[in-house]
Amino acid sequence: MLATIISDICFRIARADNLATLLPPIHLPQLCRDEYDAAAAAELKRKRTFRKFTYRGVELDSLLDMSNEDFMSLVHARARRKFQRGLKRKPMGLIKRLRKAKAECEPNEKPATVKTHLRDMIIVPEMIGSMIGIYTGRFFVNTEIKPEMVGHYLGEFAMTYIPTRHGAKGKGATVDRFLPIR
Repeated sequence: MLATIISDICFRIARADNLATLLPPIHLPQLCRDEYDAAAAAELKRKRTFRKFTYRGVELDSLLDMSNEDFMSLVHARARRKFQRGLKRKPMGLIKRLRKAKAECEPNEKPATVKTHLRDMIIVPEMIGSMIGIYTGRFFVNTEIKPEMVGHYLGEFAMTYIPTRHGAKGKGATVDRFLPIR
């Protein structure tokens, strides 16, 4: 498309006797117009790169300040039912240990990893920034809680199995073992 436009322009330049008849009035993109402002373009690009995180229409800052009841109204029904029945001793203990690890770490540093077997714990905004070791059944997977993880279960971020990689046959998979030895 662009090549045909360029070749058409070159053809018109070769045949044109004055510049007024050179090009028909076309709509040029924003970058080619006279009122193009480099500072405004840089500002636009900066706005695009650092997108504000929102969870179901609520920004991260207000999500962190939100009460548990308000957060319950945002999550899906299964999580809402779990919160309505109340968090038991173990999930509350995990949240307390995460608070303690965050309080003990220095500013702008990651807190110490808190290990847990609670794969069915729903990630709440208070956990953002914490390091959690999630048990898979064999070992702990270290995971940093990010804002995008809010509302998900801890177990979703630590796979309990190794996905199969279907590739070439392994040793002993051929029919050679059925051949008689001479």
